[in-house]
Amino acid sequence: MAIESGDSKQYKTGKGASVYIIIICTLLYMVNYMDRQVVAAVVEPMKAALNLNDGDVGVLGTVFLLSIALFSFPVAYLVDRWSRRKAIGIMALLWSAFTFLTGKATSYWTLLIPRSLVGVGEAGFSSGGTAMVGAAYSSKARGAAMGVFNMSIPLGVALGSVLGGTIAKASGWQAPFLVFAIPGIILGILAFFMRDYKTVQHTHESGARVTFLQSLKKLFQIPSLVWVLVGYGLANIMAMSFLFWTPAFIGRAWGVDVAAANTVMVPIVLAAIVGSPVGGILADVWFKKNPRGRLYIPAITIILSAICMAGALYFQMKGIGMALIVAYGVLNVMALPCLSAISQDVAPAAQKGLVWGLMVFCMYVFGGGWSPYLVGAISDSLGQGAQALGTALTIASIGGVLGGICYFMASRPYPADMEKVRHEQLMAEK
Repeated sequence: MAIESGDSKQYKTGKGASVYIIIICTLLYMVNYMDRQVVAAVVEPMKAALNLNDGDVGVLGTVFLLSIALFSFPVAYLVDRWSRRKAIGIMALLWSAFTFLTGKATSYWTLLIPRSLVGVGEAGFSSGGTAMVGAAYSSKARGAAMGVFNMSIPLGVALGSVLGGTIAKASGWQAPFLVFAIPGIILGILAFFMRDYKTVQHTHESGARVTFLQSLKKLFQIPSLVWVLVGYGLANIMAMSFLFWTPAFIGRAWGVDVAAANTVMVPIVLAAIVGSPVGGILADVWFKKNPRGRLYIPAITIILSAICMAGALYFQMKGIGMALIVAYGVLNVMALPCLSAISQDVAPAAQKGLVWGLMVFCMYVFGGGWSPYLVGAISDSLGQGAQALGTALTIASIGGVLGGICYFMASRPYPADMEKVRHEQLMAEK
């Protein structure tokens, strides 16, 4: 394979451009997760208004996540072949528009269709955002930069939960969707002003362009990446179940209303905000001593988070159970900046966006996307109460243990895989 170098200077954003990129991408990621979390925040009043059961609500979550997975590949491929900043801006405008339309729903189908289209829009962001932030910082600082970027996930979950629950209590379950659409539109416009790197043409030695399937095949030939992909899917069985169903579990177990149930999520996700940069920094420190350290962090923390989640559910998140679920929040998010950095470390320059699209696809299709429905279906079969939902969530936590084992396996070939692409450089846009 050959990489087109072009005549531009090596891609260096500079302090101001790098800061602008990470601010816009981080805020958009936060809004992204606010829009994701808002359904979980309004599960109980939405169920009552539309006469739904847990399985129906679970289908809503699963269709949304699988729509992200389905479109993550083509959009990620577009990101690498066209423009990161343009893709990010357009996708933000799209998912915000469909979030607004979700708030206009009056039946299950008018809720399900626009909600699935929100997933189509969000499919484009994580690939472009990860590529932009990863390119703006050197490999030695990439873990910390990804820590800041991924810090927006728990922050978005916190704001989506608290604001979603509060607005829903005051103005009805539809109102949060209408409100949350606004910041996405504003940030989507600002994204068009980020400094991008020149699109890298991935070609054979003959000069012919490498096709989409050939690009995928090349990524699947990276041993450490394959283990990470499998582990990411398994670990997200636990993570997606937690995000989607925990407010409803708290409401049932504690007997509180929608606003109070979502307020309980605050200490959990605030702790997770700390976990993201800490995970990135620790990964960078360990990486300098031993490159495999960047994978040891997610392997260890994801297994410990699974243990904490199971324990917290046993105690119904009360007393020691609350302490355990807060620890879960810290430990689970510590893995994210490490995995983001790893995906950029081992991917060829022409596939920086596609590799994260592949990560997103595997995250949902190999586990996380199915978990909202499966947890809901298990809960229905056991009676829909707090104990039934708690049991279903405990089963989902097994995915975290299996994911951690896969990350340990990925650490073995990781240094060699990273060395293969160390010579490749990104170029600034003309």
